[in-house]
Amino acid sequence: MSIVIDTDLTTLMSKLNISAAKMQQEYALMTIEEIVEAEAEAGNQAAVKYATELFQSPDMLVKIFKLADPENKLEIMSEMSEDQLQSFLPLMEEEDINEGLKFFTQNKLLKMLEEIPPEQLVDTVFEMFSQEEVVRFLPEDQLDKFLTDTDIEKNKVLNHLPSIPQEYLMQMYESVTGQTGEKMNSDQIIDKLSDLNPLQFQDALLSMQPVAKQQLTLSLANEHKDLYQNIDAHAYTNMINTYKQQPELVKAMSVIEPEEKLKMLHELPKDLLSIVITQLDAREFADNLIKESPELIAEIMMK
Repeated sequence: MSIVIDTDLTTLMSKLNISAAKMQQEYALMTIEEIVEAEAEAGNQAAVKYATELFQSPDMLVKIFKLADPENKLEIMSEMSEDQLQSFLPLMEEEDINEGLKFFTQNKLLKMLEEIPPEQLVDTVFEMFSQEEVVRFLPEDQLDKFLTDTDIEKNKVLNHLPSIPQEYLMQMYESVTGQTGEKMNSDQIIDKLSDLNPLQFQDALLSMQPVAKQQLTLSLANEHKDLYQNIDAHAYTNMINTYKQQPELVKAMSVIEPEEKLKMLHELPKDLLSIVITQLDAREFADNLIKESPELIAEIMMK
């Protein structure tokens, strides 16, 4: 480790009551930490107190180890285990957490998106797409899944059938009854559809043209936006992969809860995770170092 200790020799001599002669004769070729260690071992209580302060004062560690310099933070973190590194993550500002996501490839980000709570995935999607775009880009099997989901009551669907042009309603009716609906208006056709048993009604929905399915899905989801959570996660990630690039995705992921993004950062390789953590405030870095890795401070001081 090559951290440069930032302590003025004159100040050190004053703190430890070391004479100029002794400094020149015995300590001329020694580092600051070696001098402090030698004086402490010799029974210099000022040196013992000073060394103790190093282990307990974040402000002193910031100065001694020059922690405002990211390179010095990296030097220290190179000696840490993954668990020690991850102890810093909850201290990170959300803006810096978001920056850390830029280290992932698009494929990795999409894979991790499929693991987050559905409502947060939907929020992320709507940072990039309008509702109209989402419905238009969904494959037909997902529209079928949406319209026939058990969370959607038949009456809810019936209430939104007036949003569908009459010719599509006629196709629905004819597909399950074999009867023509030419002499009926939209309201009459919807009344007939309401009399269908659940299986017939589901078949009628599935028989619609894709454009009609899109219109009905959009109408339903406008009133019940939570229904977007019923769409398979991979349908959303495929959509994102097709139409958006990694920078746009990272920007949209700002709406994800911090704890979910922290889980993602845990998957970064150690070297990249260390780079992310260098953005942490120097004093907070030092304070966590004291609390979580005091033995590492001792090792650094002894080198």
